[in-house]
Amino acid sequence: MSAPVAKASTCCGKSAECICAKQATCSCGKQSALHCTCDKANSENAVAGPRCSCRARPAGQCTCDRASTENQKPTGNACACGTRPADACTCEKAADGGFKPTDLETDFTTKN
Repeated sequence: MSAPVAKASTCCGKSAECICAKQATCSCGKQSALHCTCDKANSENAVAGPRCSCRARPAGQCTCDRASTENQKPTGNACACGTRPADACTCEKAADGGFKPTDLETDFTTKN
């Protein structure tokens, strides 16, 4: 049984853990988001700027089953960076702006 994935304050709340963060993949689609191993790994695995709701992908580049909603430009009031709705800010200016879905993961692949 896998450990629960921590949730961002903007998580859709479909379940007790962040389903979207588990579904998100890197842009090549071969690896989980933030665990990219292709030639884009340096940029894919970096967490900075506005993100999608689960914080695993850049805003506008969501790859989970909510991508059609997540990748739309906000209508109405936007957050300070302008890429997310005002009540769903995910950049560094958000109350939990430093949150990364990988914060509570343990990488056992590098443990001896």
